[in-house]
Amino acid sequence: MNQKENLMGTEPVPRLLVSMGLPIVLSMMLQAMYNIVDSMFVSRMPGTDGTRLLGELAVNALTLAFPVQMLFVAFGIGTGVGVGAMLSRQLGQKNREGVARTAGNGITLSLIMYAVFVLFGFFGMGPYLRSQTSDPVILGMATEYLGICTFLSIASIMWGIYEKLLQSTGKTKLSTAAQVIGALTNIVLDPIMIYGLIGFPQMGIAGAAIATVIGQFVTTILAMYFQYAKNKEIPSGIRYLKLEKYTVKGIYSIGVSAIVMQALMSFMTYGVNIIFGQISASAVTAYGIFYKIQQFIYFAGFGLRDAITPLISYNYGRGSRKRISEGEKWGLIDVTIVMLIGLALMQLFAKQLAGIFGLSADTEQLCILAMRVISIGFIAAGINIAAQGIFQALEAGTSSLIISLLRLLVIPLPLAWALSGLPNATDVVWWAFPAGEAAAAVVAILLLLLRVNRKTTAMFKSKESARN
Repeated sequence: MNQKENLMGTEPVPRLLVSMGLPIVLSMMLQAMYNIVDSMFVSRMPGTDGTRLLGELAVNALTLAFPVQMLFVAFGIGTGVGVGAMLSRQLGQKNREGVARTAGNGITLSLIMYAVFVLFGFFGMGPYLRSQTSDPVILGMATEYLGICTFLSIASIMWGIYEKLLQSTGKTKLSTAAQVIGALTNIVLDPIMIYGLIGFPQMGIAGAAIATVIGQFVTTILAMYFQYAKNKEIPSGIRYLKLEKYTVKGIYSIGVSAIVMQALMSFMTYGVNIIFGQISASAVTAYGIFYKIQQFIYFAGFGLRDAITPLISYNYGRGSRKRISEGEKWGLIDVTIVMLIGLALMQLFAKQLAGIFGLSADTEQLCILAMRVISIGFIAAGINIAAQGIFQALEAGTSSLIISLLRLLVIPLPLAWALSGLPNATDVVWWAFPAGEAAAAVVAILLLLLRVNRKTTAMFKSKESARN
């Protein structure tokens, strides 16, 4: 019955990728924007205890806390990727019972993840922060900020599930609306709570954390409303919350690679904080600022990747080889174009972007250098991001993991450590990152040509033999 066919099986692929991807891109770029705004307001915090450059120290504290926040996202979004890909395939197979079970198990898994992070907050947060700094001012602010974000992280984790439930059924506009409203809430509350405006007490870095958490709760509550009130393609019920081995295994057969991929970003940032801390505190702060700005570009690429994955996964379930090939081709093209635009912006406006944070002259120059050097790897990063979306859709999680390991750990961290020992470390250490992206892109292209095409060819030959 054609009238009931999801648009992912009928609309022209180039137009569909844009219509599905653009709302996700806009929402993710807005999320990156409020991360930038968060750091911008924090960097201009007035000193209350006579400490010079208190705002810059606060940005350093955010940088040290950031890897754990990225882990919240890694487990939430990574599990959501597994839920979304499995759910899209089941939609293509018209398996409504499987769809409902997958969605319900995803929600239960998010609650379990939250409980684990609360335990980390009690027992692991202190040792984690002390492994990166001994400065009492930075350590105090990082503890205050991360404590609030950790103990109230449930909204951040659950958002990863509900976002993918909406996106996997093509309802990207609804997930975008939730993200936009939550992000705007955060942006509006940031200066009010940090500086103590319109009758609120001045809370400093704690205010930044509270504003972030409130924004996350707004986003997640809206996404839950859209899911249960507007998304009729996914049945719901308490009985579907009970974990089932087959369903959990199916979610994580795809989701583990996505979790690891996201978590590797956290581990890389943690490692970079330690390595750069041996160079100077300014290098850590400069990298933290750059990373927030970089996310604005990378999140746009991730948005398109998140449109590629359900589109290809849906047609993988339907057995449409042509639409899978078109999804691969146009996905690679679209993400690469986005990253080219990001490269141009970084090269042309590095000074202006660094200037909005009120940094000291030395730290600002390091931030400008980081932007201009690391952005050279953006084109290779575009290939890697698109390839990982394709791998996730076709259940080639190992290939996605290989790319993540190369671009985030295996190459950049050892190279950064080696370069950090040179006399001109602050000039050359940044080259470790484009080197990692370039090497990973070469491997990604080879894997796309060999593993994925071989996998899809074998699958369709098997289906053709079964029909005969």
